[in-house]
Amino acid sequence: MNRNYRTKRCFAFGLIAALLWGTMLSGWVWAAPHPDRSGRDKSFQRPVAVRPDMRRSDMRQVQDSRYHHDRSYPARGQVIRALPRDHRVVVHGGARYYFSGGAWYRPQGSHFVVAMPPIGLFLPFLPPFYTTVWLGGVPYYYADEVYYAHRGDGYVVVEPPKEEVSQAPPPADQMFIYPRQGQSEKQKADDRYACHQWAVSQTGFDPTQPPGASPESQKIEKRADYQRAMSACLDGRGYTVK
Repeated sequence: MNRNYRTKRCFAFGLIAALLWGTMLSGWVWAAPHPDRSGRDKSFQRPVAVRPDMRRSDMRQVQDSRYHHDRSYPARGQVIRALPRDHRVVVHGGARYYFSGGAWYRPQGSHFVVAMPPIGLFLPFLPPFYTTVWLGGVPYYYADEVYYAHRGDGYVVVEPPKEEVSQAPPPADQMFIYPRQGQSEKQKADDRYACHQWAVSQTGFDPTQPPGASPESQKIEKRADYQRAMSACLDGRGYTVK
């Protein structure tokens, strides 16, 4: 009877060991990486950084200190599933771009990626925070490595200026402009640019362009006409010009 008991025990231990070995083997087979049709091992593919609940505060930020702008923006290339609630839609070239807080997003499948806007994109607004820089008497608005210029009734994304820009407004031939109605710096820049365009159209003289071959007396006369036109335009918009 002892022999039968020992035989049964050995059989039971052998059965348990076989079951355990089969379970481990099946686990290894299940966990092993399977190559896709291209023969690449999917386990080594980098996952897409997507979080359904990702918010702006959760995204990796980059500090933009150019021109003392000193603002933080989401790092480009990050992918999210849901756009910020305050986003605005801009269509360019048949494609949709999304804007929020100074950052741009474009669709990537069913998600969205932080991206640069294309040159030539027109928008009726400026970022909530921007830095004004000047080139040849013309203002450019800068934010998150993107330059915007005034065009008609809105703004357009432009190439970065190739020449050195200035953060100080141009002297405009010693023309000093003082707002009488508490206009903001943005409004002042917009009004100045609009009056500049109008004065050029009225006088044919553009102080931001290289001087032509006309006699110096004519240049002085045209410059004076331009300044009078600028003063009249700015005065009508609520500024004192000296």
